[in-house]
Amino acid sequence: MASDIPEETTSFVGRKAELAGLERTVAAHRLTTLTGSGGVGKTRLAARAARHAASAYRDGARWADLSPLHDDSLLIATVSDAVGLSDHTLRMPIDALCEWLADKELLLVLDSCEHLLPASAHLLGEVLTTSPGLTVLATSRQPLGLRGERLVEVEPLPFEGAGDALTLFRDRAVAAAPGLALHAPADTAAAAEICRRLEGIPLAIELAAGALGGESVEQVAARIRTRFDVPADDTALPPRHRTLRTAIGWSHELCTPPERLLWARLTVLRGDFDEATAREVCAGGPLTADGVTGALNGLVAKSVVRRDGARHRMLDTIREYGRMWLAELGEERAAADRHAACFLGLARRAHAGWTGDDQIIWYHRIAETHADLCAALDHLLVHDTAAAQEMAGRIGFFWCCCGHLPQTRDYARRALDVGPEQGPHRTRALWVLGMTVMLQGDYPAARRLGRECTRSASRDGTHEGILAAAYLCGLTHLMTGRPEAGLRRIDQVLRVADAGTRLEAAYRLRCRLITVFALTSLGRLEEAAEAARNLRAVCEAQDECWTRSYVDYQLALIALLRGDAEASAAHARAMLAGKHRLRDRFGIALGLDILAAAIAAQGAGARAARVYGTGQVYWRMVGHPQRGTPELGPLREACERRAREAVGDAAFQRAFERGRADNAEVGLAAALQGELLM
Repeated sequence: MASDIPEETTSFVGRKAELAGLERTVAAHRLTTLTGSGGVGKTRLAARAARHAASAYRDGARWADLSPLHDDSLLIATVSDAVGLSDHTLRMPIDALCEWLADKELLLVLDSCEHLLPASAHLLGEVLTTSPGLTVLATSRQPLGLRGERLVEVEPLPFEGAGDALTLFRDRAVAAAPGLALHAPADTAAAAEICRRLEGIPLAIELAAGALGGESVEQVAARIRTRFDVPADDTALPPRHRTLRTAIGWSHELCTPPERLLWARLTVLRGDFDEATAREVCAGGPLTADGVTGALNGLVAKSVVRRDGARHRMLDTIREYGRMWLAELGEERAAADRHAACFLGLARRAHAGWTGDDQIIWYHRIAETHADLCAALDHLLVHDTAAAQEMAGRIGFFWCCCGHLPQTRDYARRALDVGPEQGPHRTRALWVLGMTVMLQGDYPAARRLGRECTRSASRDGTHEGILAAAYLCGLTHLMTGRPEAGLRRIDQVLRVADAGTRLEAAYRLRCRLITVFALTSLGRLEEAAEAARNLRAVCEAQDECWTRSYVDYQLALIALLRGDAEASAAHARAMLAGKHRLRDRFGIALGLDILAAAIAAQGAGARAARVYGTGQVYWRMVGHPQRGTPELGPLREACERRAREAVGDAAFQRAFERGRADNAEVGLAAALQGELLM
């Protein structure tokens, strides 16, 4: 079953009774909220409970981390990503999400709701009403306030005697200072005092253990005793919150000046980050790029930053403290400027790296940094509109392929509204907006934007813009049943537009793809096959995956139209492998359709039906019943009739329903390997 629950990178200590009780509560109630102060362990407990419970749900468990979101603008998109929805329609995002979840039997975990309480409560109110098979486990410092919500208070770890708090301290102490024994009575007594002073709050204990890299247990205990004997500066805070705040403040005092500065500056990052990003965003003034590396290692050693392989992250409570210091330093605007510059640079490199062996890496990098890219765009739309327009144009096509169509449309439109009224960046943003509305099925808007993009490209005089506009117009012609017009447009442009740069070469490949589609639509199969083979060879030489996968799709279609079902299936599987690497669900849905048709043409009706069923799962992910150029409809119907005739309506329907019931990834893997055993 599907599950993306975060992996545990450190040991899970205690909580046996709480875990058992939570699992019973989740099984009996549709909405359970883990509440408790920051740092008490709500996320760890939720992750462990969800991992145990996932097998009880037909569609598994999915995890939506809300901590990177500074407001509710990306809330629905984040939850949609978590549950596998990449809506390509013009519907309201909340309507699409409710429809997608309506028949799911799923455990959805929403982690860190406290800063988005009203929006989270509204969203859950909608999806729980329309999705009877949905169960939600939320974590929040405050209740969501929904009817039927079951609250489970997460308490600190027991710290009296040899409690779990002491076990946690010993475990993290050994990690911070390998070889540390803690068997001496004095060490045990000091460790117990630390746990008592910190009231068993796991995050506070981990921060204290992180100090053992440079001090003994007794020294740490003495420091904490001194710090905690000073009255808290904010008595309005709840006691445990004051304890944690004091522990974080004490940990901050132990940091070197570069570490404190880095701590503050890192808070501008929304999600996980690597060292290179930290250096780019945080270096400046007294903190050099090399100084960032040293300070980052120091923060990891002190448990302020978590490291998992090459990735780093900062917990919410730690981030809040650092954000407060960033404001105290007066660096909020400077940090946001560096952050935006960093991710504009990322967008430029990704756009330039469209062709070549790093294409897949760039696809995934853009998808994984979505929250940071949106934050950078939001900043630039206010403070540097020209840069915002450039950024929207450079990442827009990646976002289209990753399934972020509503955000792409919104950002492209906003960038066009506030940015320069002419220039290559405006042309590219027009192209992105046109591609977005075309993928959403708004063909009148796509035609209008295609004409505007053409005029803008003509003013610019760049081959990249001219090729991009031709691709948009040609694709719109294809989707509206006018392949001849599309072919004429592309032929005209390919005769005059050179491909002197890698970017121009990438757009030229796309235009050649329109030629293959148009020739196939017109029934000129020999020409289409030759053009497809030539284009595929070029894509292969450049290690270009996106265009090549669609060429494989066309080769599968051409082979099927020629009556070579076996070759068609082979090309379809090659197409699906490429689209799977790109996580392109729209492309996967198309590929499963053509593969099912090829299998049906081979007489394997039940196997074809099951692939059709898996295809329907992917079509639902993108919100369309079935899409593609107009001539595909009759072909799909003919192949389905052949499959039904081969096995009978009842057997066909049973196999189809099995495919629809399969987990999407499992069904796709079986289709790719040809292992659909009935």
